[in-house]
Amino acid sequence: MSDDVPSRHDRLERNEVPGSRNSLRHWIRTRNPLWMLVVPAIIWFLRLAPSVRLKNAVLRALGADVGDGVALAFGATPDMLWPDLLVLEDDAIVGYDATLLCHEYLQDEYRTGEVVIGERAMIGAGAIVLPGVHVGADAQVAANSLVTEDVPAGATVMGVPAEVVESEDRSTDA
Repeated sequence: MSDDVPSRHDRLERNEVPGSRNSLRHWIRTRNPLWMLVVPAIIWFLRLAPSVRLKNAVLRALGADVGDGVALAFGATPDMLWPDLLVLEDDAIVGYDATLLCHEYLQDEYRTGEVVIGERAMIGAGAIVLPGVHVGADAQVAANSLVTEDVPAGATVMGVPAEVVESEDRSTDA
């Protein structure tokens, strides 16, 4: 991404929590408790549903921005608590057992941030995309990668943390 685009950390909404306990101990204050109990059950069901149309329709009903032709593979996990912060553009693919996280609970705060998977982007099996990350159009995330930063359009990333191994012009970065 270009230098004038904010990093994922700059796009995250930070929410401090009171007291000496970690932020996850305050989960009941982060969203409506009914939402926090029902939506994860729905998402867990979606992981097992074979129909991509059903997954897309349910995610839209939960507030996600889901484009045409999006495919979430069996076992793919959209964020269970903030699915409404997901943007899956047209023809994006999220592979088997991949996870798209729009939240993170830390010691003194929890953070939320929109995750954008660009048009025709592919997220490999078992990959994890952290909150606030934008994956560009036609980008590819290799299986089992941890995406901690934005992925430029057309790039291929891999590893933990994921790094660009091939750019849009198909040259290898050294």
